[in-house]
Amino acid sequence: MTKLLVTGAKGRMGQAVISCAEKSDQAQVGAQIDMGDSLKEALEGCNTVIDFSHHSFTTELLEACLEQKVKVVTGTTGHSDEELAFINKAAESIAIVKAPNFSVGVNTLFYLTRRATEILGENFDLEVVEMHHRDKVDSPSGTARRLVEILDETRGLSYDNDTLHGRHGDVGPRSNTEIGLHAVRGGDVVGDHTVIYAGSGERVELTHKASSRDTFACGAVRAALWLQNKDHGLFDMQDVLELK
Repeated sequence: MTKLLVTGAKGRMGQAVISCAEKSDQAQVGAQIDMGDSLKEALEGCNTVIDFSHHSFTTELLEACLEQKVKVVTGTTGHSDEELAFINKAAESIAIVKAPNFSVGVNTLFYLTRRATEILGENFDLEVVEMHHRDKVDSPSGTARRLVEILDETRGLSYDNDTLHGRHGDVGPRSNTEIGLHAVRGGDVVGDHTVIYAGSGERVELTHKASSRDTFACGAVRAALWLQNKDHGLFDMQDVLELK
């Protein structure tokens, strides 16, 4: 039995993870914590953490997991380069699944985005549009950033140099290498992502729309179960779904 520690348990994602785990016959929630709770005590008796909290908590969480040899599934985004380096170092000793999105549908979108970019070639202009609820604080979403990174990897471009975040004023004509990335916020939208391939005389759009957080939460539980036969290493949801 996979015994889970759920962080950010009082939040919307934490509650969704707990609900999905309760429906599983292979996993159960051994402990749950939120701000102010003891991480060390909560880890006792658990073998895997599912973390949808904040990137500022990642280093503290991994240090405790390294000490107790606990596996980690994290959907937290917005990490600094230093935090990402610590995640990579920790994965040399414990097993970690890190993904910007645990939805099976979104990870299928990741796969299709790579294939479509390869098939369509360089004569299509690339744009990514994402929409989330009005309370989302970070922009762009981790999923949207990953979509752009896939486009970059396939086209040989750079996220830092070739991404244009929205457009305002006299920006001039579109360059052949830029990828537009646009964030929309409003209402209670769980998460919409669209990759646009705009060519001459035709346009292709790949879209995923999430209507429930359960799709992310249950994907994270699935990742936690998959991780049980791994001793160490850094994986993502593409590994879990065998899409690589």
